[in-house]
Amino acid sequence: MTTTKVWIITGASSGLGLALAEAALTAGEQVIGTARRVDRFDGLTARYGDRFLAIEHDVRDTAGAAAVVQRALEAFGRVDVLVNNAGAGQVGAAEEVTDAALRSMLEQHLFGPAAYVRALLPHLRERRSGAIVQMSSQGGRMSFPAVGSYSAGKFALEGWSEALAGEVAPFGIRVLIVEPSRFRTAFNAADVLRTARQSSIYDKVIGAVRANMIEADGIQEGDPARAARVIRDILDTPDAPLRLPLGAEAVRNLTRVYRGALDDVERWAPVSESADFPGMPPAVRAF
Repeated sequence: MTTTKVWIITGASSGLGLALAEAALTAGEQVIGTARRVDRFDGLTARYGDRFLAIEHDVRDTAGAAAVVQRALEAFGRVDVLVNNAGAGQVGAAEEVTDAALRSMLEQHLFGPAAYVRALLPHLRERRSGAIVQMSSQGGRMSFPAVGSYSAGKFALEGWSEALAGEVAPFGIRVLIVEPSRFRTAFNAADVLRTARQSSIYDKVIGAVRANMIEADGIQEGDPARAARVIRDILDTPDAPLRLPLGAEAVRNLTRVYRGALDDVERWAPVSESADFPGMPPAVRAF
């Protein structure tokens, strides 16, 4: 029986992707890491040798995902865990974010992960095992002014992944959607966090959000190393949830959001239900 795992981790040169790669490699496992600049992996390659395979790939290049998966299978013979981690944040009001910038968020956070999943699923189905980890965000279940374009990508990833989980469960494949709050990575760094061209019209509405996103750099409460251990442990837990809020802030915020949403559904249920034809029986659906 296989006791160690082979991982594909996109965006593995920094942040939570790097923390997961280091945790797996430290445990004696094998990792295929992707990044836009392969030279950022020099340290991992030097420390872990042929147990680490560095591949240069931009997740927005969806046509290239299959080649990454093929190289992984050629190098290690199998893949046990796919971690779709690559991505970036973006700050800007809806009117400030261009069509190209919005599309980039969707390419990184939905189309890129989907391409990797499609490329790897035949292998996982044949083996009837494996896990797909979708790195989302607390911003994949809630949103607020200035982060709409980022949340659009993460909301889309979560909806797509929830359906995926039901589709692949009969083949022994697990899906885990991870929803981190702020972790001490470069996500909030001024040269990493993307900012739309600012309009003074929105300064009073989102000015504080813009400032707070940058000010958080270096003081985030989340520990990437601890997060990596949590994710690894959850993958070995038989009754793991589909969604895992990560960090105390994510727990607080999502608890508030879920309770508020349920309150709204219950409060307005009579109005919502009045839109049906009178006397109709409950719908029978296939899910």
